[in-house]
Amino acid sequence: MKFAVIGGTGLIGSQVVKNLNAAGHEAVPHSQASGTDVISGRGLDQAAAGADVIINLTNSPTFDEASLAFFRTSMDNLLAAGRQAGVGHFVVLSIVGVDQVPELDYYRAKKLQEDVLAAGPIPYSIVRATQFMEFIDAVLSWTADGDTVRLPATPIQPIAAKDVADAVAEVAAGAPLGGIHNIAGPEIFPLDELGRVTLAHKSDGRTVVTDPTAGMFAAVQGDVLTDKDAHLAPTRYADWLS
Repeated sequence: MKFAVIGGTGLIGSQVVKNLNAAGHEAVPHSQASGTDVISGRGLDQAAAGADVIINLTNSPTFDEASLAFFRTSMDNLLAAGRQAGVGHFVVLSIVGVDQVPELDYYRAKKLQEDVLAAGPIPYSIVRATQFMEFIDAVLSWTADGDTVRLPATPIQPIAAKDVADAVAEVAAGAPLGGIHNIAGPEIFPLDELGRVTLAHKSDGRTVVTDPTAGMFAAVQGDVLTDKDAHLAPTRYADWLS
């Protein structure tokens, strides 16, 4: 099969391309650097030509309200290119619990992306993943102030990017789901505890203070970013850290 991997040079995309090619498929990465622009539409017809499957792993450059327009425009353009090319399967990567946190602009934007795909003309699959282990350092930096990092106790179920890429490649190589496949890491942590584990491993002397108002995840109510019934990936956080 031939796969057009849009956003195919990023953290997840590069590993998806590697996995699919190793399995004997032809996976072609596309990005702005290669002349593919999901907003202007430049290069999309060429990227989709001859592809059996489009995998869209592009991401908005911002997490604010502008992300809504990014996902609307990019999906409209990609679906039009895919339809013209006769693509039979369209896959996107989304977030577990994305429909449960309307207070966050970015989560509303990702839900819009899912809705545009589901209403579109191409058979589809949505892979929803929990928070990436690779992003924990960035989360800590958002609320760091001197020797203190403030974090809420929001339950998080971190998953390794490698495990996400494995799941995306597997779903993309299969029949369209016409629905959602949830994947998650094998363990659930309160975010403040995850911060302490991370800093301790790095011998970072900063102190994590539990603050229910700190950072983006303060808007999350309950355990909606976790899913015990999801397909559980194998990589544990301690093993990933080491």
